[in-house]
Amino acid sequence: MATLAAQKIIRTAPGIEQVLSVAAGGGDEFVNTGKEFIIIANDDVSSMVLTIVTTATVDGFAVTDYTATIPANKTHVIGPFLIGTYNDANSKVQMTYSAVTSLTIGIFSI
Repeated sequence: MATLAAQKIIRTAPGIEQVLSVAAGGGDEFVNTGKEFIIIANDDVSSMVLTIVTTATVDGFAVTDYTATIPANKTHVIGPFLIGTYNDANSKVQMTYSAVTSLTIGIFSI
């Protein structure tokens, strides 16, 4: 599992270039302040599922993990993520993928 660093979005020219990393087979994580979001690009011929682990409970019951299906040859933007719902004990959001072939991901912060 790799820890991905958030890329800060700035208003001044020229802004930022999107830098996406290869998704790790065992999943990835990032430090979450509640201002981060994911850009995930699936350049494979098959769809894949991104799972974001939730750590929250309601009346002692675990909240279902968030899942998003990323169709083949599509890019999605997902987030931001509520701290109390998604952060683990290290203030990180954990995510896994159903497949990583031709899958790239970046974390961005506003």
